[in-house]
Amino acid sequence: MPTAVLRRTVAGLFMVGISGPRLDRETRAFLAEHPAGGLVLFRRNVRSAGQVRELAAALHETGAGLPPLVAIDHEGGRVQRLGPPFTHFPPMAALGAAADGELAEAVGRAMGRELAAVGIDVDFAPVLDVCSNPRNAVIGDRAFGRSPRAVARTALPFARGLLGGGVIPCGKHFPGHGDTVGDSHLVLPRVRHDRARLRRVELAPFAAAIRDGIPALMTAHVVYPALDRSRPATLSAAIATELLRRRLGFRGVLFSDDMHMNAVAGHHPPERSAVAALLAGCDMLLFCQSLEVARQAMVGVERAVERGTLPAERVTEALGRIQQLRRLVGGRRAPRGADARLAWPAHARLRARLVAHAAAVASSAAAG
Repeated sequence: MPTAVLRRTVAGLFMVGISGPRLDRETRAFLAEHPAGGLVLFRRNVRSAGQVRELAAALHETGAGLPPLVAIDHEGGRVQRLGPPFTHFPPMAALGAAADGELAEAVGRAMGRELAAVGIDVDFAPVLDVCSNPRNAVIGDRAFGRSPRAVARTALPFARGLLGGGVIPCGKHFPGHGDTVGDSHLVLPRVRHDRARLRRVELAPFAAAIRDGIPALMTAHVVYPALDRSRPATLSAAIATELLRRRLGFRGVLFSDDMHMNAVAGHHPPERSAVAALLAGCDMLLFCQSLEVARQAMVGVERAVERGTLPAERVTEALGRIQQLRRLVGGRRAPRGADARLAWPAHARLRARLVAHAAAVASSAAAG
């Protein structure tokens, strides 16, 4: 395969972050050489709704024949990159406490409509982790509940709502981040439960989501010794392929969590970690903080394909799944230059309903 073709092909396996609210000259040059399959937005990329829509439109034009996926973490609560006029829903723990599938689907649909209105294709939500450890501040109220049943009861209709609103949901963090103490941004956490406990608690919401047809999942940078003694899920074929694909039957796109996080980056250089994640079974790799580090990772993957240490069939398989995911948003794109004064009064009323419901549940629990 000619080098230029290989370079552009490999770039399709990556979702990268950019530095600011506009597509500057340096970023344009990088994406012209390495047309990433996706781009992820953070607070540093956001100034207003209209600006986000303009940025998303510009990013969609950078693809190598195919528009890249534009993604964001938009969970509600403390994980929300977008300010007003976007509706700021409470943490998903409040939605889980409501135990109302119709309400959960309505909230997901509202979020999906708002994101789709500015050209965002993928929402890295819902959190499918079970908040079984009260010391776990990383997940905490981001989880829908403290039991697998409570999580599945509301996270699954929420995901359906996102998709109904025009945005692809991506459940996270497989196979479960709820009983960790360490933060994988800083350290490599471990979950030491046996297989029976993992199957009963951590894996149960993911298995339910797979049966429900969720189109994308994200890995956890966490070691599960009962499944793989040393490798985190992102780099483990035993978890990402044997367990997720073969036993649970997942057929969608598997995103890595951000490969810049210290749980991975503190142990492996980017060119090695990228190849390891693809060999393990990840389809799209997130490199969110540095285009230069993303470039190093891409070059590492190119060399692995050239040497045959990363089979070309694995690349083709991953790109095929990504293309299937892209079809879920089809040709829908928020029009550049459209009215940016977005407002959703019905969504504000929905938020007020959820807040009131959560307050009533808390009051009842306190009285009991």
